[in-house]
Amino acid sequence: MRAQNGLEPFAHRFRVYYEDTDAGGVVYYVNYLKFMERARTERLRDLGFVQSTLAQQNTLFVVHSAEARYHAPARLDDELRVTAQVLELNRASLRFVQQVWRESDATLLCEGQFLVACVRADTFKPRAIPSELRAAFIEAGSPGIHTNAGD
Repeated sequence: MRAQNGLEPFAHRFRVYYEDTDAGGVVYYVNYLKFMERARTERLRDLGFVQSTLAQQNTLFVVHSAEARYHAPARLDDELRVTAQVLELNRASLRFVQQVWRESDATLLCEGQFLVACVRADTFKPRAIPSELRAAFIEAGSPGIHTNAGD
């Protein structure tokens, strides 16, 4: 998905290891969800926010819902590029659109959407996304971002 404003979505790159594969030698399907989780975490880190620090500030992000579509398999030693683009920024949630690509042949392997809720670490009840983080997502010009005041 190319952004309307010409910016590329955030991407995290890494290699497939033996532990990521199943008996058939391909990446086990659930590991794509892990890869996308890592890319979302690295997106936060890229914006200057570390999950452990946010937790100390009574803020956690939890996946509310996930949707994934698988197109082609990744294999051992493939170099992958996993994108993490905020599609929607609400008061207490973010909707990410993500894709997993094989770098060597630019093949789309998996894509999905994730609704991630912001909750209090002590009660797991919804809370507003910290204003600094909201501002960072908006300032970074997250491609295609749509903001809503309420959830």
